[in-house]
Amino acid sequence: MQSLVSVAEPAAADATVSLESPRYGAWGFDISGMDRSVKAGDDFYKFASGKWDEATTIPSDRVRYGNFDKLAQLSEARTRAIIEAAAADKAATGERAKVGAAYRAFMDEAMIEKLDAKPIAPWLDGVRKVKTKDEFTALMGRASTTPYSGLISLGISVDAKNPNSYAIYSGTGGLSLPDRDYYLDAKFADKKVKYLAYVEQILTMAGWDKPAESAKAVVDFETRLAEASWTRVERRDRDKTYNPTDLAGLQALTPGYDWNRYLAGAELPKFDRLIVTTNTSFPKYAKIYAETPLDTLKAWQAFKVADGAAPMLSKRFVDASFEFRNKTLSGQPEQRPRWKRGVGQVNGLLGEAVGKDYVAAYFPPDSKAKMDDLVVNIRSALKVRLDNLDWMSPETKAKAQDKLVKFTVKIGYPTVWRDYSKLEIREDDAFGNDLRAGVEDFRRDVARFNGPVDKTEWGMTPQTVNAYYNSVNNEIVFPAAILQAPFFHPDADPAVNYGGIGGVIGHEIGHGFDDQGRKSDGDGVLRDWWTAEDASKFKTQADKLGAQYSAFEPLPGAKVNGQLTMGENIGDMGGLSFGLDAYHASLKGKPAPVLDGFTGDQRVYLGWAQVWRAKSRDDALRQQIASDPHSPAYYRVNGTIRNQPGWYAAFDIKPEDKLYVAPEERVKIW
Repeated sequence: MQSLVSVAEPAAADATVSLESPRYGAWGFDISGMDRSVKAGDDFYKFASGKWDEATTIPSDRVRYGNFDKLAQLSEARTRAIIEAAAADKAATGERAKVGAAYRAFMDEAMIEKLDAKPIAPWLDGVRKVKTKDEFTALMGRASTTPYSGLISLGISVDAKNPNSYAIYSGTGGLSLPDRDYYLDAKFADKKVKYLAYVEQILTMAGWDKPAESAKAVVDFETRLAEASWTRVERRDRDKTYNPTDLAGLQALTPGYDWNRYLAGAELPKFDRLIVTTNTSFPKYAKIYAETPLDTLKAWQAFKVADGAAPMLSKRFVDASFEFRNKTLSGQPEQRPRWKRGVGQVNGLLGEAVGKDYVAAYFPPDSKAKMDDLVVNIRSALKVRLDNLDWMSPETKAKAQDKLVKFTVKIGYPTVWRDYSKLEIREDDAFGNDLRAGVEDFRRDVARFNGPVDKTEWGMTPQTVNAYYNSVNNEIVFPAAILQAPFFHPDADPAVNYGGIGGVIGHEIGHGFDDQGRKSDGDGVLRDWWTAEDASKFKTQADKLGAQYSAFEPLPGAKVNGQLTMGENIGDMGGLSFGLDAYHASLKGKPAPVLDGFTGDQRVYLGWAQVWRAKSRDDALRQQIASDPHSPAYYRVNGTIRNQPGWYAAFDIKPEDKLYVAPEERVKIW
């Protein structure tokens, strides 16, 4: 699933946030945020948003802030009202009662303080009782239904080569820092030192023997795993990560790793085939596992249990987790108030239950209808572009057009809502609620393993400010919460809407034709439907784009990884192009009006730039560069527009301008 932005950081909210949808300027764009002292051709991000950037301070409980975050604040303020109303309603029944109970459980600090580490005590005792490696393997097999972790996972997902069926997938894991680079790259050495101290702190609070000695062994162990792990760029390759085998083949990949013991407690359905992802890491992991002392493995497991549970435990655990994971790794100065964390927790546990009320209150039917029209227009723009491509053969074009026709579009909210009737929520058990929700998700997957794939399922809740493309369903999905200004407003200038939500729609459609999405056909099947010559031409342009982005250096010594961000960058480049074409088509031959001195084309590009207004703390930006497939917001503006012929024409960009790229060097894919 390829999303528009990373959603790893929970949304922050403020009690004073209005529940009204925002508006921008007289026609949908905030002119006051521009810095017209900067030439559009020298720095388009600053030209469009420089004064906004100067005037904006990142809230103390945030590591970044921009227009996505502004809408996330709105969404959380709205869901807070929904959740707190449910929590105050002691007569509530059904899902509303569960929403209320989950929030009350998280907000009951007195109970949580009283329990302290007791919620994880039984699980830590389970680790202590392990006497042999085989017993430890069996314990890891229970990872899907307990707080335990596995080094090599088995889980259920849609089969990329047979998207009407589910399959067992297996991959390597075990790391606790954001990326393998945090263990291996010298520029993160200070973070690794602080990580060692954090592991010791958590083990001490968990009552583990010899915490200092154990912490060093744990970090050394994870460092070996990092050395054996694939890079994020390698893990992006959908061909290399599809390696079907059987249980015997899996066992052969991991000599000495007893899969029968692992499966004994895994609660997985019977299977005779599975798909291995990071296959060349498996033998290395097996070797590391065989060579690692049992005491180290037990200390690692104890740390994983306590670290994973920390946000749900007493204040000392919460504070320790925040100090390292948020403050040290991401630069966040202050912890979010408890109610903000509680709202995020309930949205995570019972997201679609909350989403029903969100949609009823905040998503008018006409917004869905207008989005339907926009999607039709953006899709039509890509159809024309495909017809006119001069580098693609008729054979591949026909299959690309077939894929475009078969796109499924989901807007606003699910047609079939998630059933939470089997999920037990207790108002005196915040940790248990979190654990049971994860178990219920897993058992839901198991129950439908041999049945048809649920094509109605959503990967995000309606109140999420994001969007995504799902290759196995060949679908684009737009939750209700993103369908507001600055992305879309019914009263905004159409050009701004086409640059905002139009670009987002185009971005998600573009994912179906990016360097990885293009590998699936119109039915979502992972297969090579391109001629060799067309694939080679595509790769030439994609590599050129990757080189452009790899030259960007947001912070000293921290360059964008053009290969890691390739799919998102292709999505941005195509999405903005499709949005401009669709805007032109919407004019039906009539001239575009000029508003406040800006032409229609200029307003499309300004609408795109306005969406990506954002600021990040340095540590958070370094983490994003190392681990996130999305380029920093600054380059989602300047990196995208410099390959757009329409931008050069709209703003009369000249060779002496800093963002100028010679025509022969510009990347043209779609």
